[in-house]
Amino acid sequence: MTTPVIRINPAIDAKAARDAYKRDGFVQIADIFEPHVAEHMARMIETLTYDLAFQGEEDKPVLLTQEEIRQQGQQMGQRIRNLMDRTGDNYGFLYQSYPLITAYLTGRDAGHPIHRLTEWLNAEFTAFGAFITDEPRVAKADGQLTRYRPGDFIGLHDDVGPEDSHRLTAYTLGFTRRWRSDWGGQLLFHDNKGDVSRGFVPRFNTLTLFKVPQLHSVAVVAPYAKVHRHSVVGWLRDHTP
Repeated sequence: MTTPVIRINPAIDAKAARDAYKRDGFVQIADIFEPHVAEHMARMIETLTYDLAFQGEEDKPVLLTQEEIRQQGQQMGQRIRNLMDRTGDNYGFLYQSYPLITAYLTGRDAGHPIHRLTEWLNAEFTAFGAFITDEPRVAKADGQLTRYRPGDFIGLHDDVGPEDSHRLTAYTLGFTRRWRSDWGGQLLFHDNKGDVSRGFVPRFNTLTLFKVPQLHSVAVVAPYAKVHRHSVVGWLRDHTP
């Protein structure tokens, strides 16, 4: 089977999306890829070997390979229990991740077609994102693949920190084939009263863009969820190193 060219669906009404983002600081675009392209990308995303990402000790993010997890043995279980305890008072997260930029630069999975996605993110997608957000400072995109299993989550945060002022817009490319709303995993936006102002179930072949900063979280995936929540996530950034 011929590998398709990764490209934005030419049927997308980019101007309408741009108007929605300007009005709301948020837009969700369905069918962002043509069906055969979306299917190709979904198969890549579903079959790769993922690392484990979580908020570690001293509030520092940790990324462990499957081999590193095996080497830790029972200690790994205690680290996750400690994470849950800390998250009750502070920010925390737990999910599986494939770091696209790092993998590309270090030669991980050399020759794998996933690296074409990384190149696309920093070419057509960056230009498309700059147009939709009407943000001339957009110069590049980072990215990671994420897989949420039962119990995985991201706590409340706004994507802004002293070291991350160059994040302009957050994005999610959804590749979850089917989802039931009671399985959790929703992208949730929170207002300053603590209420959820809007929430979106995981979807397939859908792009979500939202302005930074906005308070948001990813709801815990239910223990009885039958499939994994798959997506490509990251930020559109300026020239800051």
